[in-house]
Amino acid sequence: MSDPKRDAERYFRAAKLVLDGRDPIKDRGEIMVTLEGTVAAVLIMVMGGDHRKAAAMLNEGLTPGVEGRIAWGAKNAGRHTNG
Repeated sequence: MSDPKRDAERYFRAAKLVLDGRDPIKDRGEIMVTLEGTVAAVLIMVMGGDHRKAAAMLNEGLTPGVEGRIAWGAKNAGRHTNG
């Protein structure tokens, strides 16, 4: 299995854990709190416990990356339909 496919599987497994059986629309606020805590914890872990570096990584790396993925998905949404 290629790295992109493995990464995609990780994304979906992580999303399922964050959702934890909750309704993505109805329970949006609770889910976002869980996501926020998860992102903060992971950033702190990967930056070796350095909170300043974690904040910098969020602002300089993660946020632009997430925005780029969302934009790419919006741009290509019509290409991935089965209709």
